[in-house]
This record gives sequence, structure tokens and C-alpha cells, in this order.
Amino acid sequence: MTSVRNSTLAAAAVCAAASLAGTASADVVYSLVNQTYGAFEFSLAAPAGSLTGVLTGASISVTLEQSIAYTYADDLCVYFDSGDLSANGALQIGGYTTLFASQRYFWPTGNSNAIGTMSDGTVTLNVPLDLTGSDLNVWIGNGYGYPGSSGTWTGTITLHGVSVPAPGSIALLGLAGIAARRRRR
Repeated sequence: MTSVRNSTLAAAAVCAAASLAGTASADVVYSLVNQTYGAFEFSLAAPAGSLTGVLTGASISVTLEQSIAYTYADDLCVYFDSGDLSANGALQIGGYTTLFASQRYFWPTGNSNAIGTMSDGTVTLNVPLDLTGSDLNVWIGNGYGYPGSSGTWTGTITLHGVSVPAPGSIALLGLAGIAARRRRR
């Protein structure tokens, strides 16, 4: 049903930026530069457990650089799923073709396949997702499943309310886990 381009997004195509751990609420931004995805082709943007906080929504600001077989600007999709990419995940934002996620939203603009079309705006989740310690992977790709279709996008996708823990925080959490295990023995 879906294809996975790489186990992680290409460094030149997508890079995450986040505030340091300890901030009450942060945002994670994924930048895309001439990123092309075929029909139902996704890249892993954040593996399970790599984000902390409660996802309250997402924003998009991208331009459709190329469209084949009617891929629209708002077909760029963010998908949250446990384990491998599959149908029936937890959340789908964007994309014409449904992946039958528990929560499904559409980007507010970008309903065109004309080159230069922008998709921008914010989606607020009805049911926020707690990603701290979650088994949910974050995928970004083309949510239009028509065979032979593809799109190329440049811009950003922002996840609101989550952050990437600072390496020092992860080490401290690991040490706290070791100390907690020693006490139980």
C-alpha cells in the first residue's frame, strides 16, 4: 500500500529544529527543499520516542514545485503510526487519499495542482496526542495514492506542542532510570 523512501528523511531535505528541553511548550519544524514524493511515498521524520510533549496541532507553509498526475499542494501529509507505516494510524493531516487514521484533518489551503500553489495554515487537533514515551512514528510524504502521481514541495511543516529533548536531558533521564532500577533490587 505505501512505500518508504528511506528510514529517515534526507538531511538536505528535512531537518528538525526544536527548543531546548525544559521549555513548557515547543515546536518542531521540518524544512523541505525540492522534496519529491511519489504516490503514498513517505519518509520517517521522527522515530517513536524521539519527541516529547503533547501535540496540539500542526502548521504548513509549502509551495508545490512540481505535480504529476494531479498531486495537489495540500496532498503533502503528516502521518502518525505505531511500528511500520500502515493504514489505521493515530493521525493523518493532509492528503486526498485516506489512510483510515483515528483522527483525520485536511490542510486549510492548497487545493490545486498548479505549479506555485501554496498550502498554508494551521490545523488544531480535537484530541491532542501525548508523544512523550509514545510508540508513534512521524511520517511525512505524499498522501495522494493515485498510481504514477508525485509532487515536489518546498517549505515547512511545524508540529505544535512537542520538542526534541536535548542530549543532556536524555542522558539525565537514562541515569534516573538506572537509579530507579537499583532501588528496586
